[in-house]
Amino acid sequence: MYKIAVIEDDTLLGQALVEMLTSHGYQAFAAESVTKARRLLERQPVDLLLIDRGLADGDGVELCRQRSGQEKLPAIFLTARDEEEGIVEAFDAGADDYLVKPVALAVLLKHIEAVLRRTGGEPNQVFYYQDFSLDYDRKEARIQGQPVALTPKEYGILEVLTQNQKKVVTKRMLLEQVWDDGGNFVEENTLHVTLNRLKKKIEPDPAHPVYVKNVFGLGYTFGE
Repeated sequence: MYKIAVIEDDTLLGQALVEMLTSHGYQAFAAESVTKARRLLERQPVDLLLIDRGLADGDGVELCRQRSGQEKLPAIFLTARDEEEGIVEAFDAGADDYLVKPVALAVLLKHIEAVLRRTGGEPNQVFYYQDFSLDYDRKEARIQGQPVALTPKEYGILEVLTQNQKKVVTKRMLLEQVWDDGGNFVEENTLHVTLNRLKKKIEPDPAHPVYVKNVFGLGYTFGE
């Protein structure tokens, strides 16, 4: 799933863009200023910037220029400014596309698809649920954007559970897939101890879990 940061000082427009992108299969995040955009990008890697120029505390061009200097991060400008000099300045700063408002949403989506296709690479495979995310490529879990230190077994449990969301995962399945090919040499108490340790790391209240839940007599499930 591609992740897009929407940097737009019009809060209503920014939220509408986030909802539109989400409905079309993207993971979208909003920021209303250069300062908030920097904070967002520090805690949340993204695949594309959708950025306005006239932000409350600066010009989106400067933000684009700074990000281009640190990493290759595709950027599409979506702005009301249509002066030739400003457009050239944006491309010089590293923009991949420049669109002048208003733009039909269907057209915007096609420009986003084209830029992502041109810049190449597959998106990281990431699972999201409420404040929790699990990046399968980086083998990294985050709560509210903050990384959680996991052991290989704890990560393995989360991977199996999230890849089988809405299904009950039995203890035997976890033992076979996380510990060994048959689960023959691991006691169920080992799984129980590892799960309790994992819940303490990711659950707001381990006594009332919202992520890893017991299904009495059957096994475990992730979320609702």
